[in-house]
Amino acid sequence: MVGKGPRSAADKTLIVLEALADHARIADIAGAAGLPKPTVHRILQTLVQHGFARSDGQGNYVCGPRILSLAGRFLQRLDIAEQVRPILRDLQQRTGWTVHLALLSGDEAVYVAKVEGTKPYHLASRVGMSLKLHCTSIGKAILATMSDDEVSEIVARAGLPARTENTITDARTLLGELAAVRTRRYAEDHEENEAGVRAVGAAVFDHTGGVIGGLSAAALVHLAPVVEDLPAQVTAAAEAVSKALGAH
Repeated sequence: MVGKGPRSAADKTLIVLEALADHARIADIAGAAGLPKPTVHRILQTLVQHGFARSDGQGNYVCGPRILSLAGRFLQRLDIAEQVRPILRDLQQRTGWTVHLALLSGDEAVYVAKVEGTKPYHLASRVGMSLKLHCTSIGKAILATMSDDEVSEIVARAGLPARTENTITDARTLLGELAAVRTRRYAEDHEENEAGVRAVGAAVFDHTGGVIGGLSAAALVHLAPVVEDLPAQVTAAAEAVSKALGAH
């Protein structure tokens, strides 16, 4: 969702591209995007030129071949989830907590796998949902693999928006938290992203040794199954996922 204030050219293009997923005619796309039809027409022509849209010559537009190519490349990332799903399922069975795998995507991470816990409730998280790095256990585990300068650059771009009253919104405090995460090798989310939800997470690495995402176990604070060695089990599962992806 684009924030308040003047929309940039990039904002308008992304809004039109999203509207194109559900509409074909310029009038309908313009209505969904909240933009004038001439503006939408110019953007669509640019998208057609770059292969992100295709025109049937009768005023209808559909997603172009480049969209399909990008979608295919993103779907390849989901293959990672299937490759390591037995590890995720094993952690869920041993702890009873809901297990997530998320991959780093720009200044956020995206859930690519979720194994529901054993309790009769479902957390709001879902595959495809993006998550902030500063207020989630996976995100903080990822940030802890970076230098303070790299973290500061991400904070400068993405900010530290408050998700709950427990969210860390001060850069200095965040850096201090990340120093502790580096020492213990796992991160915690104490209702910082969603009220009532606690999580423990650890970073995941690929064959190059670079961080690609993270793994977490999460549960409702007052209904979480008691697991005394939960951090150790989460870090062990993250190491197993990393090894499965070729990390040393």
